[in-house]
Amino acid sequence: MVTIGIDLGTSAMKLLLVNAEGEILNTVTEEYPLFFPHPGWSEQRPEDWRIALFSGVKKLLEGFDGSEVAGIGVGGQMHGLVALDESDNVIRPAILWNDSRTDKETEYLNTVIGKDKLSALTANIAFAGFTAPKILWMRNNEPENFRKIAKIMLPKDYINYVLTGVHACDFSDASGMLLLDVEHRRWSREMLDICGISENVMPALFESYEVIGTVKPEAARLLGLGDNVKVVAGAGDNAAAAVGTGTVGDGECNISLGTSGTIFISGDRFGVDPMNSLHSFCHADGSYHLMGCMLSAASCNKWFCEEILGTSDFASEQTGMMERLGDNRVFFLPYLMGERSPINDTDVRGTFVGLSLDTSRADMVQAVLEGVAFAIRDSFEVAKSIGYDIRRSKICGGGAKSPVWRKIMANVLGIPLDIPKTEQGPGMGGAMLALVGCGAFSSVREAAERLVSVTYTEEPDDKLTAKYEAQYRRFSKIYPSVKNLYKELK
Repeated sequence: MVTIGIDLGTSAMKLLLVNAEGEILNTVTEEYPLFFPHPGWSEQRPEDWRIALFSGVKKLLEGFDGSEVAGIGVGGQMHGLVALDESDNVIRPAILWNDSRTDKETEYLNTVIGKDKLSALTANIAFAGFTAPKILWMRNNEPENFRKIAKIMLPKDYINYVLTGVHACDFSDASGMLLLDVEHRRWSREMLDICGISENVMPALFESYEVIGTVKPEAARLLGLGDNVKVVAGAGDNAAAAVGTGTVGDGECNISLGTSGTIFISGDRFGVDPMNSLHSFCHADGSYHLMGCMLSAASCNKWFCEEILGTSDFASEQTGMMERLGDNRVFFLPYLMGERSPINDTDVRGTFVGLSLDTSRADMVQAVLEGVAFAIRDSFEVAKSIGYDIRRSKICGGGAKSPVWRKIMANVLGIPLDIPKTEQGPGMGGAMLALVGCGAFSSVREAAERLVSVTYTEEPDDKLTAKYEAQYRRFSKIYPSVKNLYKELK
């Protein structure tokens, strides 16, 4: 049995061909553009995703028998608003997870509707990146487009629609819309009313491993697939990555250093952070999880190296850095697109602190890597404060490929970090969910136990951990000291 796992990312679609033993037979990456029509806006064209899908699957199957593909699972960027009209045509470009135009709508939800009510209805409060504020923004700013809405979908659900013709969403991805009653796994009618939409506008809900339909005959022919290829509901990228790294079961943890950064803590029981600093979402295995999400993680390093230093050779910029860890006098707030967890501040921006005439290029690169690690630690501290005892974690994402960044992360957090054998994150998770949906495994947990293994563990060093403890305490004082400045700088 062979399945296709798809990671619908912010900059590219990554496709994997995976067999029932978890072996990756082939991979393909298809890039597409990202648009910033106004400061703080972030959009993509769903048509570009469709083009990437058809091009990518055909390339993925070159040299393989497409008739052997049994299923497809997609893990995708969360929160994006894809609005379709009554003919299922896309009304406007998708508004993405890292878009910050909805500050007024977010404030309205958190202050007028109220955080306590939102948390009671959805287990979460409003963040600018969530889908509900985007719907309100569209109602307030594009009323003609808003009136055309016949169906609201998330990015990876649009891919599933292209494949099957079915309007579906899984519980993990739906959790990030601020429209789902997370505890009871159903749409919140009261939240839909607040946003001015009806339940028939929303897609049907499924567990991530459940089959929503089969690939349409015409699509199968164009893609080179056989008949009756099953498509599972899939998952939001973080839940899919958690499955792909084996972060399934009570108390398991995964840290992802991708374009955004996350700390993902799975749990068998529903729970809410009383301060709503962390998101409380459904997990792709049918359980729940807490998640802290920072909007800019590996993208901070990419920005600084490419746009400021003029290089894409990230590894060279980290040469010799191992010997300097823990002693940097420069700090970096990694809030280039505003921030979600745990500070929930759309106005904050990236900031260097501690520059002097002897500050070197290497000091600033190191500060960027450390700033991201410190920001992940912020969410880690919230989880600890509400009783989570996290003694080790998986780590994945592009940033996790850097030995320096892994060492920084392990020592900032003070825990061992396990690197999975397969570092394909959401794509691998999508393929595993498809294997469950096609009957290769009885549960997501069984698939994780059978298919995921660890190749290396980054162990913390007591002396370096102590140094980073002191550095983190310094870092923690910076944002509270400067946060009021950012509104004046808008």
